[in-house]
Amino acid sequence: MRRKSDDAISHKQTKKWVIVISVWTFVMAIFFSLITEKLMKNLDVFFAFIILIIIILLGILFDIIGIAVTASDEKPFHSMAANKVEEAKHAIKLIKNAGQVSNFCNDVIGDISGIVSGSAGTIIIYNLINKYNIKNGTILSIIITALIASFTVGGKAVGKEIAINNSEKIIFKMAKVLNFLENNFKIKLFKNQTK
Repeated sequence: MRRKSDDAISHKQTKKWVIVISVWTFVMAIFFSLITEKLMKNLDVFFAFIILIIIILLGILFDIIGIAVTASDEKPFHSMAANKVEEAKHAIKLIKNAGQVSNFCNDVIGDISGIVSGSAGTIIIYNLINKYNIKNGTILSIIITALIASFTVGGKAVGKEIAINNSEKIIFKMAKVLNFLENNFKIKLFKNQTK
């Protein structure tokens, strides 16, 4: 009976998470797309490329965090918590909520950075066509789109290797960030219960 009750609670929490994260993704995608479009339209092509690279790197960074959370083990952090290491409780919460953390980092941020980098690439192509009076922008469009895709996929492939081999270090650094946010700004990403 207890098992059925736990399953019902878990199912309800999952449905709630799906709704919340879907709404957040919608809002964030609109926000970041608008910011990128406004920012990139007024920028020189060189600085637009720099912003595009930053967007792709952010996607790769969050992908690393998402994979590290799913690849990490709780045990070392339990022994740290026993030794009163403050960040350990945040590391444990990250691992206990690995599904949601991974979903947010890999899917939400990953997909948003993909969408935003695509629209940033389109703005760069448009600016290059106008600046250099290019008659046929098809080849330019194919090259820039291919560069964005290869840089993203290649970066994530390297990132996955880093995440798997250094998962505990990455989780501990994230725990330090969460600890800093909680202590200085009273921001809590997880409730006190970790289920």
